[in-house]
Amino acid sequence: MNDDERLATLLRSKHPAIALVTHDEPDALNVVLDAAKLLQAQVWTWTALDGVRDHSAGGAIQPGTENAAAGLYWLRERGLPAVYVLIDVGSHVRDDVRAMRALRELIHDAARAGSHVVLIDHAEPPDAVKALAMPFQLSLPAGEAIERIVRATLKRLHAEREIKIDLTVGDYRLILKNLAGLSKRQIEQVVCDVVAEDRRFDAEDLNRVLTAKRRMVSAHGHLEVVESPASLDDVGGLSNLKRWLEDRRASFGDKATEYGLTPPRGVLLLGVQGAGKSLCAKAIATAWQRPLLRLDAGALYNSFVGESERRLRDALQQAEATAPVVLWIDEIEKAFASAATHSTDGGLSQRMFGTLLTWMQDHDKPVFLVATANNIEALPPELLRKGRFDEIFFVDLPETEARKLIFEIHLRKRKRDPEGFDTARLAELSAGFSGAEIEQAVVAAMHQAFNAGSEPTTETIADQLERSPPLSVTMAERIERLRAWASGRCVPAG
Repeated sequence: MNDDERLATLLRSKHPAIALVTHDEPDALNVVLDAAKLLQAQVWTWTALDGVRDHSAGGAIQPGTENAAAGLYWLRERGLPAVYVLIDVGSHVRDDVRAMRALRELIHDAARAGSHVVLIDHAEPPDAVKALAMPFQLSLPAGEAIERIVRATLKRLHAEREIKIDLTVGDYRLILKNLAGLSKRQIEQVVCDVVAEDRRFDAEDLNRVLTAKRRMVSAHGHLEVVESPASLDDVGGLSNLKRWLEDRRASFGDKATEYGLTPPRGVLLLGVQGAGKSLCAKAIATAWQRPLLRLDAGALYNSFVGESERRLRDALQQAEATAPVVLWIDEIEKAFASAATHSTDGGLSQRMFGTLLTWMQDHDKPVFLVATANNIEALPPELLRKGRFDEIFFVDLPETEARKLIFEIHLRKRKRDPEGFDTARLAELSAGFSGAEIEQAVVAAMHQAFNAGSEPTTETIADQLERSPPLSVTMAERIERLRAWASGRCVPAG
Protein backbone atom coordinates (compact mmCIF):
# COMPACT_ATOMS: atom_id res chain seq x y z
CA MET A 1 0.00 0.00 0.00
CA ASN A 2 1.09 3.58 -0.60
CA ASP A 3 0.91 6.24 2.11
CA ASP A 4 -2.60 7.37 1.12
CA GLU A 5 -3.95 3.84 1.43
CA ARG A 6 -2.09 3.14 4.69
CA LEU A 7 -3.50 6.28 6.27
CA ALA A 8 -7.00 5.55 4.94
CA THR A 9 -6.78 2.11 6.58
CA LEU A 10 -5.94 3.72 9.93
CA LEU A 11 -8.84 6.13 9.56
CA ARG A 12 -11.22 3.26 8.76
CA SER A 13 -9.97 1.52 11.91
CA LYS A 14 -11.57 4.29 13.99
CA HIS A 15 -8.37 5.77 15.41
CA PRO A 16 -9.57 9.13 16.77
CA ALA A 17 -6.12 10.77 16.57
CA ILE A 18 -3.09 10.20 14.34
CA ALA A 19 0.31 11.89 14.83
CA LEU A 20 2.32 12.50 11.69
CA VAL A 21 5.77 13.85 12.65
CA THR A 22 7.72 15.14 9.65
CA HIS A 23 9.63 18.08 8.22
CA ASP A 24 7.93 17.57 4.83
CA GLU A 25 4.66 19.25 5.77
CA PRO A 26 3.25 19.78 2.23
CA ASP A 27 3.71 16.09 1.38
CA ALA A 28 2.09 15.09 4.66
CA LEU A 29 -0.92 17.33 4.04
CA ASN A 30 -1.35 15.93 0.52
CA VAL A 31 -1.31 12.38 1.92
CA VAL A 32 -4.06 13.29 4.42
CA LEU A 33 -6.17 14.98 1.74
CA ASP A 34 -5.81 12.01 -0.63
CA ALA A 35 -6.67 9.54 2.17
CA ALA A 36 -9.78 11.60 3.02
CA LYS A 37 -10.82 11.45 -0.65
CA LEU A 38 -10.65 7.67 -0.53
CA LEU A 39 -13.04 7.80 2.44
CA GLN A 40 -15.13 10.62 0.94
CA ALA A 41 -14.62 12.53 4.19
CA GLN A 42 -14.82 16.28 4.72
CA VAL A 43 -11.52 17.94 5.71
CA TRP A 44 -10.94 20.92 7.99
CA THR A 45 -7.45 22.31 8.67
CA TRP A 46 -6.10 24.62 11.37
CA THR A 47 -2.93 26.72 11.32
CA ALA A 48 -1.87 29.64 13.49
CA LEU A 49 -1.91 31.96 10.44
CA ASP A 50 -5.23 31.04 8.78
CA GLY A 51 -7.16 29.55 11.67
CA VAL A 52 -9.80 27.01 10.62
CA ARG A 53 -10.16 26.36 6.88
CA ASP A 54 -12.77 24.20 5.13
CA HIS A 55 -11.01 22.23 2.39
CA SER A 56 -14.32 20.88 1.15
CA ALA A 57 -15.80 24.31 0.41
CA GLY A 58 -13.18 26.04 -1.71
CA GLY A 59 -10.88 26.80 1.22
CA ALA A 60 -13.24 29.05 3.15
CA ILE A 61 -11.63 30.42 6.35
CA GLN A 62 -13.50 30.87 9.62
CA PRO A 63 -12.63 34.31 11.08
CA GLY A 64 -11.44 34.59 14.67
CA THR A 65 -10.08 31.03 14.88
CA GLU A 66 -6.31 31.75 14.61
CA ASN A 67 -5.85 31.26 18.36
CA ALA A 68 -5.37 27.55 19.07
CA ALA A 69 -7.92 27.39 21.89
CA ALA A 70 -10.54 29.28 19.82
CA GLY A 71 -9.94 27.20 16.71
CA LEU A 72 -10.10 23.87 18.55
CA TYR A 73 -13.23 24.96 20.45
CA TRP A 74 -14.86 25.94 17.13
CA LEU A 75 -14.09 22.52 15.59
CA ARG A 76 -15.33 20.72 18.70
CA GLU A 77 -18.63 22.63 18.66
CA ARG A 78 -19.33 21.56 15.07
CA GLY A 79 -19.59 17.93 16.13
CA LEU A 80 -19.94 16.61 12.57
CA PRO A 81 -17.98 13.64 11.11
CA ALA A 82 -14.83 14.98 9.43
CA VAL A 83 -11.05 14.82 9.33
CA TYR A 84 -9.51 17.66 11.37
CA VAL A 85 -5.91 18.40 10.34
CA LEU A 86 -4.02 20.43 12.96
CA ILE A 87 -0.67 21.77 11.72
CA ASP A 88 2.04 22.65 14.29
CA VAL A 89 -0.47 22.74 17.12
CA GLY A 90 1.89 21.06 19.60
CA SER A 91 3.79 24.16 20.72
CA HIS A 92 0.51 26.07 21.16
CA VAL A 93 -1.15 23.53 23.41
CA ARG A 94 2.02 23.11 25.48
CA ASP A 95 1.87 26.79 26.42
CA ASP A 96 -1.90 27.16 26.81
CA VAL A 97 -3.87 24.98 29.25
CA ARG A 98 -7.16 25.95 27.59
CA ALA A 99 -5.86 24.89 24.17
CA MET A 100 -4.65 21.60 25.66
CA ARG A 101 -8.06 20.99 27.22
CA ALA A 102 -9.80 21.82 23.93
CA LEU A 103 -7.55 19.45 21.97
CA ARG A 104 -8.09 16.54 24.35
CA GLU A 105 -11.85 17.05 24.30
CA LEU A 106 -11.81 17.34 20.49
CA ILE A 107 -10.07 13.96 20.30
CA HIS A 108 -12.51 12.36 22.77
CA ASP A 109 -15.50 13.81 20.88
CA ALA A 110 -14.02 12.65 17.56
CA ALA A 111 -14.03 9.07 18.81
CA ARG A 112 -17.77 9.31 19.48
CA ALA A 113 -18.70 11.22 16.33
CA GLY A 114 -16.70 9.11 13.88
CA SER A 115 -14.27 11.98 13.21
CA HIS A 116 -10.48 11.92 13.13
CA VAL A 117 -7.84 14.36 14.39
CA VAL A 118 -4.59 14.33 12.40
CA LEU A 119 -1.63 16.16 13.98
CA ILE A 120 1.04 17.24 11.47
CA ASP A 121 4.06 18.58 13.31
CA HIS A 122 7.87 18.69 13.22
CA ALA A 123 8.06 17.35 16.81
CA GLU A 124 6.36 14.66 18.85
CA PRO A 125 2.99 15.67 20.39
CA PRO A 126 2.82 16.54 24.12
CA ASP A 127 2.60 13.60 26.54
CA ALA A 128 -1.08 14.21 27.34
CA VAL A 129 -1.92 13.88 23.63
CA LYS A 130 0.69 11.33 22.57
CA ALA A 131 -1.04 8.57 24.54
CA LEU A 132 -4.20 9.18 22.50
CA ALA A 133 -2.59 9.37 19.05
CA MET A 134 -1.51 6.60 16.70
CA PRO A 135 1.90 7.43 15.13
CA PHE A 136 2.15 7.44 11.33
CA GLN A 137 5.33 7.82 9.27
CA LEU A 138 5.63 8.92 5.67
CA SER A 139 7.51 6.35 3.63
CA LEU A 140 10.45 7.42 1.48
CA PRO A 141 9.97 7.08 -2.30
CA ALA A 142 11.37 3.97 -3.94
CA GLY A 143 11.54 2.38 -7.37
CA GLU A 144 8.89 3.71 -9.75
CA ALA A 145 7.94 6.47 -7.30
CA ILE A 146 11.45 7.98 -7.59
CA GLU A 147 11.25 7.85 -11.38
CA ARG A 148 7.86 9.61 -11.39
CA ILE A 149 9.26 12.40 -9.19
CA VAL A 150 12.33 12.84 -11.42
CA ARG A 151 10.26 12.88 -14.62
CA ALA A 152 7.74 15.35 -13.19
CA THR A 153 10.51 17.65 -11.93
CA LEU A 154 12.36 17.60 -15.26
CA LYS A 155 9.10 18.28 -17.12
CA ARG A 156 8.35 21.27 -14.89
CA LEU A 157 11.88 22.68 -15.23
CA HIS A 158 11.85 22.12 -19.01
CA ALA A 159 8.61 24.12 -19.27
CA GLU A 160 10.36 27.04 -17.58
CA ARG A 161 13.51 26.83 -19.70
CA GLU A 162 14.71 24.12 -22.10
CA ILE A 163 16.71 21.23 -20.62
CA LYS A 164 18.75 18.82 -22.76
CA ILE A 165 18.59 15.21 -21.55
CA ASP A 166 21.41 12.94 -22.73
CA LEU A 167 21.47 9.67 -20.77
CA THR A 168 21.80 6.00 -21.56
CA VAL A 169 19.26 3.73 -19.91
CA GLY A 170 22.00 2.36 -17.66
CA ASP A 171 23.13 5.82 -16.50
CA TYR A 172 19.53 6.87 -15.92
CA ARG A 173 18.84 3.79 -13.79
CA LEU A 174 22.04 4.40 -11.82
CA ILE A 175 20.99 7.97 -11.02
CA LEU A 176 17.54 6.76 -9.92
CA LYS A 177 19.15 4.12 -7.71
CA ASN A 178 21.36 6.70 -6.01
CA LEU A 179 18.37 8.91 -5.21
CA ALA A 180 16.98 6.21 -2.92
CA GLY A 181 16.87 7.24 0.72
CA LEU A 182 15.76 10.82 0.02
CA SER A 183 12.31 12.31 0.51
CA LYS A 184 10.20 13.61 -2.37
CA ARG A 185 11.20 17.18 -1.57
CA GLN A 186 14.90 16.25 -1.43
CA ILE A 187 14.76 14.38 -4.77
CA GLU A 188 13.12 17.38 -6.43
CA GLN A 189 15.81 19.66 -4.99
CA VAL A 190 18.67 17.40 -6.17
CA VAL A 191 17.30 17.37 -9.72
CA CYS A 192 16.91 21.16 -9.65
CA ASP A 193 20.48 21.56 -8.36
CA VAL A 194 22.16 19.37 -10.98
CA VAL A 195 20.45 21.01 -14.00
CA ALA A 196 20.44 24.61 -12.72
CA GLU A 197 23.78 25.70 -14.17
CA ASP A 198 24.14 23.97 -17.55
CA ARG A 199 20.48 23.04 -18.19
CA ARG A 200 21.59 19.48 -18.95
CA PHE A 201 20.76 16.14 -17.40
CA ASP A 202 23.46 13.68 -18.44
CA ALA A 203 25.93 11.06 -17.18
CA GLU A 204 28.18 13.75 -15.67
CA ASP A 205 25.38 14.56 -13.24
CA LEU A 206 25.82 11.22 -11.44
CA ASN A 207 28.68 12.60 -9.32
CA ARG A 208 26.66 15.75 -8.64
CA VAL A 209 23.74 13.60 -7.48
CA LEU A 210 26.03 11.66 -5.14
CA THR A 211 27.52 14.90 -3.76
CA ALA A 212 24.09 16.44 -3.22
CA LYS A 213 22.81 13.28 -1.58
CA ARG A 214 25.85 13.11 0.71
CA ARG A 215 25.23 16.73 1.72
CA MET A 216 21.51 16.16 2.39
CA VAL A 217 21.99 12.92 4.31
CA SER A 218 24.70 14.51 6.48
CA ALA A 219 22.61 17.64 7.03
CA HIS A 220 19.86 15.40 8.37
CA GLY A 221 21.98 15.25 11.53
CA HIS A 222 21.56 11.51 12.12
CA LEU A 223 23.39 9.81 9.26
CA GLU A 224 26.71 10.74 7.71
CA VAL A 225 28.05 9.41 4.41
CA VAL A 226 31.60 8.14 4.99
CA GLU A 227 34.18 7.66 2.27
CA SER A 228 35.74 4.18 2.34
CA PRO A 229 39.10 3.02 0.88
CA ALA A 230 39.16 2.30 -2.84
CA SER A 231 40.66 -1.15 -2.22
CA LEU A 232 41.13 -3.63 0.60
CA ASP A 233 44.84 -3.33 -0.18
CA ASP A 234 44.62 -0.02 1.71
CA VAL A 235 43.72 -1.94 4.87
CA GLY A 236 46.64 -3.58 6.67
CA GLY A 237 46.19 -6.95 8.40
CA LEU A 238 42.68 -8.18 9.38
CA SER A 239 43.14 -11.40 7.41
CA ASN A 240 40.34 -13.29 9.18
CA LEU A 241 37.87 -10.47 8.68
CA LYS A 242 38.82 -10.16 5.01
CA ARG A 243 38.33 -13.91 4.53
CA TRP A 244 34.92 -13.73 6.26
CA LEU A 245 33.87 -10.88 3.97
CA GLU A 246 35.03 -12.72 0.87
CA ASP A 247 33.09 -15.85 1.85
CA ARG A 248 29.89 -13.80 2.13
CA ARG A 249 30.38 -11.48 -0.83
CA ALA A 250 27.97 -13.45 -3.02
CA SER A 251 25.39 -14.20 -0.32
CA PHE A 252 23.19 -11.20 -1.17
CA GLY A 253 22.05 -12.46 -4.58
CA ASP A 254 19.09 -14.53 -5.74
CA LYS A 255 21.27 -17.62 -6.21
CA ALA A 256 22.20 -17.57 -2.52
CA THR A 257 18.52 -17.32 -1.57
CA GLU A 258 17.64 -20.26 -3.82
CA TYR A 259 20.50 -22.19 -2.23
CA GLY A 260 18.93 -21.61 1.19
CA LEU A 261 21.14 -18.83 2.53
CA THR A 262 20.00 -15.61 4.17
CA PRO A 263 22.16 -12.48 3.80
CA PRO A 264 24.37 -11.58 6.80
CA ARG A 265 22.87 -8.87 9.01
CA GLY A 266 25.80 -7.45 10.96
CA VAL A 267 28.97 -7.77 13.00
CA LEU A 268 30.13 -6.40 16.33
CA LEU A 269 33.77 -5.26 16.43
CA LEU A 270 35.40 -5.13 19.85
CA GLY A 271 38.96 -4.09 20.36
CA VAL A 272 41.74 -1.89 21.56
CA GLN A 273 41.27 1.81 20.95
CA GLY A 274 42.99 2.89 17.74
CA ALA A 275 43.56 -0.69 16.57
CA GLY A 276 41.49 -0.22 13.42
CA LYS A 277 37.83 -0.92 14.21
CA SER A 278 36.72 2.11 12.20
CA LEU A 279 38.91 0.93 9.36
CA CYS A 280 37.16 -2.45 9.56
CA ALA A 281 33.80 -0.76 8.97
CA LYS A 282 35.23 0.96 5.92
CA ALA A 283 36.78 -2.32 4.77
CA ILE A 284 33.38 -4.01 4.82
CA ALA A 285 31.84 -1.26 2.68
CA THR A 286 34.79 -1.50 0.29
CA ALA A 287 34.72 -5.30 0.05
CA TRP A 288 31.02 -5.36 -0.81
CA GLN A 289 31.04 -2.13 -2.84
CA ARG A 290 28.31 -0.54 -0.78
CA PRO A 291 27.89 2.99 0.54
CA LEU A 292 28.82 3.47 4.20
CA LEU A 293 26.52 5.47 6.48
CA ARG A 294 27.62 6.41 10.00
CA LEU A 295 24.91 6.84 12.61
CA ASP A 296 25.72 9.77 14.89
CA ALA A 297 24.07 8.44 18.03
CA GLY A 298 24.91 11.57 20.02
CA ALA A 299 22.80 13.68 17.64
CA LEU A 300 19.76 11.50 18.31
CA TYR A 301 19.23 12.60 21.90
CA ASN A 302 16.73 15.40 22.45
CA SER A 303 15.11 16.93 25.52
CA PHE A 304 11.54 16.40 24.25
CA VAL A 305 9.99 13.13 25.35
CA GLY A 306 9.73 10.72 22.43
CA GLU A 307 11.80 12.87 20.06
CA SER A 308 15.00 10.82 20.53
CA GLU A 309 13.24 7.55 19.72
CA ARG A 310 11.64 9.14 16.65
CA ARG A 311 15.02 10.36 15.42
CA LEU A 312 16.43 6.86 15.77
CA ARG A 313 13.46 5.38 13.88
CA ASP A 314 13.87 8.01 11.15
CA ALA A 315 17.59 7.25 10.82
CA LEU A 316 16.95 3.51 10.55
CA GLN A 317 14.16 4.12 8.05
CA GLN A 318 16.46 6.27 5.94
CA ALA A 319 19.17 3.59 6.06
CA GLU A 320 16.63 1.02 4.84
CA ALA A 321 15.51 3.32 2.02
CA THR A 322 19.16 3.78 0.97
CA ALA A 323 19.79 0.00 0.99
CA PRO A 324 21.84 -1.88 0.04
CA VAL A 325 24.10 -0.10 2.50
CA VAL A 326 26.50 -0.65 5.41
CA LEU A 327 25.30 1.14 8.58
CA TRP A 328 28.05 1.93 11.08
CA ILE A 329 27.42 2.77 14.76
CA ASP A 330 30.75 3.85 16.23
CA GLU A 331 31.41 3.31 19.97
CA ILE A 332 27.96 1.86 20.50
CA GLU A 333 28.56 1.51 24.23
CA LYS A 334 28.61 5.32 24.56
CA ALA A 335 25.43 5.73 22.56
CA PHE A 336 23.45 3.44 24.88
CA ALA A 337 25.60 3.63 28.01
CA SER A 338 22.72 3.82 30.52
CA ALA A 339 21.00 0.79 28.98
CA ALA A 340 23.48 -1.51 30.74
CA THR A 341 23.13 0.06 34.19
CA HIS A 342 20.51 1.60 36.42
CA SER A 343 19.19 4.38 34.24
CA THR A 344 19.82 7.97 35.22
CA ASP A 345 18.03 9.41 32.19
CA GLY A 346 14.47 8.32 32.92
CA GLY A 347 14.85 5.13 30.89
CA LEU A 348 15.60 6.95 27.61
CA SER A 349 18.75 4.92 26.81
CA GLN A 350 16.89 1.68 27.53
CA ARG A 351 14.01 2.69 25.24
CA MET A 352 16.46 3.72 22.52
CA PHE A 353 18.35 0.45 22.93
CA GLY A 354 15.07 -1.49 22.75
CA THR A 355 14.17 0.30 19.51
CA LEU A 356 17.53 -0.69 18.02
CA LEU A 357 17.25 -4.33 19.13
CA THR A 358 13.75 -4.61 17.67
CA TRP A 359 14.96 -3.20 14.37
CA MET A 360 17.96 -5.55 14.32
CA GLN A 361 15.62 -8.48 14.79
CA ASP A 362 12.84 -7.46 12.38
CA HIS A 363 14.26 -5.42 9.49
CA ASP A 364 14.16 -7.14 6.10
CA LYS A 365 16.06 -4.65 3.92
CA PRO A 366 19.73 -5.26 2.93
CA VAL A 367 21.21 -3.05 5.66
CA PHE A 368 24.37 -4.57 7.14
CA LEU A 369 25.03 -3.23 10.65
CA VAL A 370 28.60 -2.71 11.87
CA ALA A 371 28.85 -1.78 15.54
CA THR A 372 32.20 -0.94 17.13
CA ALA A 373 33.01 -0.85 20.86
CA ASN A 374 36.02 -0.23 23.11
CA ASN A 375 34.57 -1.00 26.55
CA ILE A 376 32.93 -4.41 26.84
CA GLU A 377 31.78 -3.72 30.40
CA ALA A 378 29.52 -0.90 29.23
CA LEU A 379 27.67 -3.05 26.68
CA PRO A 380 24.18 -4.29 27.60
CA PRO A 381 24.29 -8.12 27.75
CA GLU A 382 21.32 -8.38 25.35
CA LEU A 383 23.53 -7.03 22.58
CA LEU A 384 26.00 -9.90 22.97
CA ARG A 385 23.40 -12.64 22.83
CA LYS A 386 23.89 -15.14 20.01
CA GLY A 387 21.86 -14.22 16.98
CA ARG A 388 22.07 -10.44 17.39
CA PHE A 389 25.12 -10.36 15.12
CA ASP A 390 26.42 -12.85 12.58
CA GLU A 391 29.84 -12.66 14.21
CA ILE A 392 31.72 -10.84 16.98
CA PHE A 393 35.28 -9.97 15.96
CA PHE A 394 38.08 -8.87 18.27
CA VAL A 395 40.43 -6.31 16.71
CA ASP A 396 43.73 -6.60 18.55
CA LEU A 397 46.93 -4.65 18.09
CA PRO A 398 48.58 -5.54 14.75
CA GLU A 399 51.23 -8.24 14.58
CA THR A 400 54.70 -7.64 13.08
CA GLU A 401 53.78 -8.35 9.44
CA ALA A 402 50.63 -6.26 9.68
CA ARG A 403 52.61 -3.37 11.20
CA LYS A 404 55.07 -3.52 8.30
CA LEU A 405 52.16 -3.32 5.85
CA ILE A 406 50.62 -0.40 7.78
CA PHE A 407 53.88 1.54 7.56
CA GLU A 408 53.96 0.95 3.80
CA ILE A 409 50.34 2.08 3.38
CA HIS A 410 50.85 5.34 5.25
CA LEU A 411 54.13 6.12 3.48
CA ARG A 412 52.47 5.64 0.08
CA LYS A 413 49.51 7.72 1.24
CA ARG A 414 51.97 10.58 1.79
CA LYS A 415 53.72 10.19 -1.56
CA ARG A 416 56.76 8.33 -0.26
CA ASP A 417 58.16 5.08 -1.67
CA PRO A 418 58.27 2.41 1.09
CA GLU A 419 61.30 0.87 -0.66
CA GLY A 420 63.34 3.78 0.66
CA PHE A 421 62.58 2.84 4.28
CA ASP A 422 63.48 -0.14 6.44
CA THR A 423 59.85 -1.01 7.19
CA ALA A 424 60.86 -4.39 8.67
CA ARG A 425 62.95 -2.60 11.31
CA LEU A 426 60.15 -0.09 11.96
CA ALA A 427 57.71 -2.98 12.40
CA GLU A 428 59.98 -4.48 15.05
CA LEU A 429 60.40 -1.15 16.86
CA SER A 430 56.64 -0.52 16.91
CA ALA A 431 55.62 -3.64 18.87
CA GLY A 432 52.52 -2.78 20.89
CA PHE A 433 51.59 0.16 18.64
CA SER A 434 48.13 0.45 17.10
CA GLY A 435 47.56 1.36 13.47
CA ALA A 436 46.54 4.88 14.48
CA GLU A 437 49.74 5.29 16.54
CA ILE A 438 51.86 4.09 13.63
CA GLU A 439 50.20 6.64 11.36
CA GLN A 440 50.89 9.43 13.85
CA ALA A 441 54.56 8.41 14.06
CA VAL A 442 54.85 8.73 10.25
CA VAL A 443 53.05 12.09 10.28
CA ALA A 444 55.21 13.44 13.13
CA ALA A 445 58.39 12.36 11.31
CA MET A 446 57.24 14.15 8.17
CA HIS A 447 56.55 17.35 10.13
CA GLN A 448 60.03 17.15 11.63
CA ALA A 449 61.63 16.60 8.23
CA PHE A 450 59.58 19.37 6.59
CA ASN A 451 60.66 21.91 9.19
CA ALA A 452 64.28 20.86 8.73
CA GLY A 453 64.00 21.14 4.94
CA SER A 454 64.80 17.45 4.46
CA GLU A 455 63.11 14.13 3.75
CA PRO A 456 61.77 11.70 6.37
CA THR A 457 63.94 8.64 6.98
CA THR A 458 63.75 5.38 8.85
CA GLU A 459 65.66 7.05 11.68
CA THR A 460 63.27 10.00 12.02
CA ILE A 461 60.29 7.65 12.19
CA ALA A 462 62.10 5.41 14.69
CA ASP A 463 62.84 8.48 16.78
CA GLN A 464 59.13 9.34 16.91
CA LEU A 465 58.28 5.79 17.96
CA GLU A 466 60.71 6.02 20.88
CA ARG A 467 59.40 9.41 22.00
CA SER A 468 55.73 8.41 22.32
CA PRO A 469 54.84 5.27 24.32
CA PRO A 470 51.84 3.39 22.92
CA LEU A 471 48.47 2.96 24.58
CA SER A 472 49.33 -0.69 25.23
CA VAL A 473 51.91 0.58 27.74
CA THR A 474 49.98 3.46 29.35
CA MET A 475 46.79 1.39 29.68
CA ALA A 476 48.28 -2.09 29.86
CA GLU A 477 45.96 -3.44 32.59
CA ARG A 478 42.77 -2.40 30.81
CA ILE A 479 43.92 -3.85 27.50
CA GLU A 480 44.86 -7.15 29.11
CA ARG A 481 41.39 -7.39 30.70
CA LEU A 482 39.81 -6.79 27.31
CA ARG A 483 42.00 -9.43 25.68
CA ALA A 484 41.20 -11.92 28.44
CA TRP A 485 37.46 -11.37 27.96
CA ALA A 486 37.69 -11.71 24.17
CA SER A 487 39.64 -14.97 24.36
CA GLY A 488 37.23 -17.75 23.41
CA ARG A 489 34.31 -15.33 22.99
CA CYS A 490 35.32 -13.51 19.80
CA VAL A 491 36.88 -14.34 16.44
CA PRO A 492 40.27 -12.61 15.96
CA ALA A 493 39.96 -10.11 13.10
CA GLY A 494 43.64 -10.43 12.20
